[in-house]
Amino acid sequence: MDYRSTVAHGPALSQLNADALLVVLTADQGSTGDPVLDQIAKDAIAAGDFALKAGKSLYVHRPAGVKAPRVLLLGAADGSAKAFRAAVAKGVAQIKDLGVAHAAVAVASGVALDAAHARSLVLAVADATYVYTHTKPSAPKPAPLKKVTLACGQEQAAAVKHGLAEGAAVAEGVTLARELGNRPGNHCTPTFLASEAKRLGREHKHLKVEVLERAALEKLGMGSFLSVTNGSAQPPKFIILQYQGGAANQAPLVLVGKGITFDTGGISIKPSAGMDEMKFDMGGAASVLGTFRAVAELQPRINLIGLIPACENMPSGTATKPGDVVTSMSGQTIEVLNTDAEGRLILCDALTYAERFKPAAVIDIATLTGACVIALAHQHSGLFSADDELAAALLQAGQQAQDTAWRMPLDDEYAEGLKSNFADIGNVGGREGGAITAACFLAKFTKAYRWAHLDIAGSAWKSGGAKGGTGRPVGLLTRFILDQASAGKDAIAPRPVKSSSKTAREAAGRVARKVVRTPAARTPRSAGAAKG
Repeated sequence: MDYRSTVAHGPALSQLNADALLVVLTADQGSTGDPVLDQIAKDAIAAGDFALKAGKSLYVHRPAGVKAPRVLLLGAADGSAKAFRAAVAKGVAQIKDLGVAHAAVAVASGVALDAAHARSLVLAVADATYVYTHTKPSAPKPAPLKKVTLACGQEQAAAVKHGLAEGAAVAEGVTLARELGNRPGNHCTPTFLASEAKRLGREHKHLKVEVLERAALEKLGMGSFLSVTNGSAQPPKFIILQYQGGAANQAPLVLVGKGITFDTGGISIKPSAGMDEMKFDMGGAASVLGTFRAVAELQPRINLIGLIPACENMPSGTATKPGDVVTSMSGQTIEVLNTDAEGRLILCDALTYAERFKPAAVIDIATLTGACVIALAHQHSGLFSADDELAAALLQAGQQAQDTAWRMPLDDEYAEGLKSNFADIGNVGGREGGAITAACFLAKFTKAYRWAHLDIAGSAWKSGGAKGGTGRPVGLLTRFILDQASAGKDAIAPRPVKSSSKTAREAAGRVARKVVRTPAARTPRSAGAAKG
């Protein structure tokens, strides 16, 4: 898609050369300053055909005095970027099947356009025109829309141009994450995720990609991660992405994405209803790859690491059983009380591995718990962190990106339910506060750095008639990274904290003396929906 800005206001708006002109008006700003467009709106309101309210729209074909053959009046709640995005999304949805190749967008004269509005425009268009076709040849053809122009004032031009470029990069990242999530589990395997990461590395010279195989993971002592793979014929992959845009001595940010490409629940098998949606259980991994896609395009001056433990969770004769005890890379032992709480088992080893980068902060992203969906539904991602500064920065980034999170509690008392008689820790607590106890489990592997956890079980995909990946929280993560890159001395910096019980280096040394091995994977049995 070609996104552009043009300096046009007042009477020039009705003369914009495009196949369709979208005019966004608000309750308190119902005038564009263009006499022709304003008269069209005034007549439509008087006739009861249009109202200056959010969600209202009116299509006008070949109105006199307007160069564009199609005009769409759109009501917005107010002049905010969020309201502008909703109006544009509605407008694009209405014109995308009309053969429109070039759309121009104009706003009420009192709306002060800025970079946030420009980003919102791009994301609205990308979302409204996205069509999944990879395994559905019969899907409707993508919209013919190829070019979108945003009209603005001269004083707004620089900010709008910047916002369009940034929005385009984020939209590409969101689309990549959606595509990966929407692919079925027999297509999007751990090997496929690794190949997609390598493709990104080939396409963007600023990215370096490495993939560790089972033997390397055994040598590292990732017994917790490998325990989840025991029932699957698909080999596990540990994907490492590196982007160095900052100084060599700058502490990196680390993103850790849960990459369960299909989750049956393992021996603690899920109900069959809705299990097909467990192909989305790699939404955290998809968001990391999407974020790196955006970052590679925008090239901020910051260092970034991505870690993706990828595997399937399947039942078979070799699968990990409830009650089994596994040894994590940190040296802590884990009683696997429920094999459907597998996401935390792969993340904990990745979080230990993150120590070696001496990070400024680590953020893990995971479709982790159904409990988070019950708590927050599908509006916000769940944010857990004991670090107020890091949490505040992520919440602010989510607000700016319109990809919001809500901070949840992480009190030490919640971790009491994770005690085990047979290991250092159990992998689940009781039903109450399940999203919180899951975060408490992860927290036990993050003592060496500043850390936050995003539970995206309710935000990574939609069910029902709109079933499909959303690409969240690529927008939040990219905004956070860009904010940190521009923050200078106010950026999140490493804070001296208590080291983990065993650092990654110590664990690697221990494993060099006694390698933790797991049974070879065998072909799993057929199986039959929640997250872990």
